[in-house]
Amino acid sequence: MTDVLTHEQRTYNMSRIKSKDTRPELEIRKLLFNRGFRYSLHRKDLLGKPDLAFPKYNAVVFINGCFWHHHDCRLFKMPETRRSWWKEKLTKNKERDRRNLAQLLCSGWRVMIIWECSFRKRKKIEPDKMLRISDSISKWLIGNRAFNEIKGRK
Repeated sequence: MTDVLTHEQRTYNMSRIKSKDTRPELEIRKLLFNRGFRYSLHRKDLLGKPDLAFPKYNAVVFINGCFWHHHDCRLFKMPETRRSWWKEKLTKNKERDRRNLAQLLCSGWRVMIIWECSFRKRKKIEPDKMLRISDSISKWLIGNRAFNEIKGRK
């Protein structure tokens, strides 16, 4: 199946996809800040440049898009065009995520991953789910678990 968009249109669409300061990330940041948590953003000195780093708690939070991180959920769908290229790219992303997670944990950082499917219903973000996620992050930060993951239904 061929792409319905021209190369220029596809390039433009792909360039509009943000990797930082996404709406879910901004909402979670706002909720956590209002609860008194202070954090650093996208620290380049940490593997994977986590979305949020909480040095006081020795913890980092990644807010992952299900497509880009090849999550096994209802939101992930392999593209119809250039399947082998996409499969290789997304598999490499997933492997890099695994390596970064292992190295962060080995270096003493606590890691939480929040998947897009945990707060998104179709194309809308559900505010009540964002509130529950911020509750979970708050409890996890204060606790001592090394790893936590928040994901939606499959």
